[in-house]
Amino acid sequence: MSSEAREPVPFEVHEPGVYLHGTKADLCVGDLLAAGRESNFQAGRTMHYVYFTQTLDAATWGAELAAGEGRGRVYIVEPLGEFEDDPNVTDKRFPGNPTRSFRSREPLRVVGELDGWVGHPPEKLQAMRDGLEALVRHNEAHIED
Repeated sequence: MSSEAREPVPFEVHEPGVYLHGTKADLCVGDLLAAGRESNFQAGRTMHYVYFTQTLDAATWGAELAAGEGRGRVYIVEPLGEFEDDPNVTDKRFPGNPTRSFRSREPLRVVGELDGWVGHPPEKLQAMRDGLEALVRHNEAHIED
């Protein structure tokens, strides 16, 4: 893969064996991401899993769409226990898990931060936000957690 920064490509594994987590949280190497915290995407909801991926595209969406102030960040993470395919993506939108999206009840350890990633174009990001808002308006924004 080229070292030149470019818009993320759907379904493209960032680097074999590397897991990513996109958020707006300002974390340090060694910090743990754990279940039981408020959702980045649904106010007032406590999450039973922590979510991560092997694609820069999915991690970028997480960083761009996460609640909170500040810039989006993409962290390199290490799962500390068992994990499974994320049914919110694999069962509902992309059978076979081409997004390489996972979830775990066990913590993830931050092992680094990915610098220099490129976000989605503003019009693509706005279209995603509009689509998510429409799901909420129609009571179709269900998270299987």
